[in-house]
Amino acid sequence: MTKPKALLIVHQKRSDPARVGAVLAESGYELDRRCPNLGDPLPESMEAHDIVVIFGGPMRANDRHNDDAPGIRVELDFIPKVLHSGKPLLGICLGAQMLAKTLGAEVGPHPEDHIEAGYYEIRPTVAGKSYFDGPMMVYQWHREGFTLPSGATLLAEGESYDNQAFRYGAAAFGIQFHPEVLEPNIRRWARQGNKRLNCPGARPRETHFSGFKKHDPIVDRWIRRFLAQITAIGDLDADAAD
Repeated sequence: MTKPKALLIVHQKRSDPARVGAVLAESGYELDRRCPNLGDPLPESMEAHDIVVIFGGPMRANDRHNDDAPGIRVELDFIPKVLHSGKPLLGICLGAQMLAKTLGAEVGPHPEDHIEAGYYEIRPTVAGKSYFDGPMMVYQWHREGFTLPSGATLLAEGESYDNQAFRYGAAAFGIQFHPEVLEPNIRRWARQGNKRLNCPGARPRETHFSGFKKHDPIVDRWIRRFLAQITAIGDLDADAAD
């Protein structure tokens, strides 16, 4: 039997799919990691892949014409192909912002230049209760957010950045936060991006590490269930095609 294949789109040489990649591999997926920003091509169609995950990065969803971030243009052109295929698509942070932009939403900084860096509470909407049991503390690392795309369903909201998770159609999902990160990721981000921790809204450095120990078991259970939910969409589509 051919293994299902997950296309994992990252944005830097050291970018790590971390827990999301590990959970998909544990679930039987073959992982196809590509970095368009470093010249990796994206497929012409979704025929060979069963799910796409677009991860975060330091680029901006508005970088289509930025020659220093050539992958953004490639990814923005690729996302409609995934949406047309009906196969599961998960955008994380920058990935969610690019999905939102593709769907016509505005992407940009907080009106008061607040950022989110550290652990913050998100709350499910009524529509989001199928995906979230209740409020949850999640790890954030971003300086831009997005308006809710027309036709999308808001699944979770936050205090400073209202739109934290959304669904478009049956199979496309965007989440502003980072359930994929593990402690080594957090330590590297806090070290390399330490200037960001001085920005308005950022959490103190030490709370990033204490927050991981306190909140990660819940995040781990959540992302495992969430990935099972969205990959099941692809399984149902495949059954219907048979």
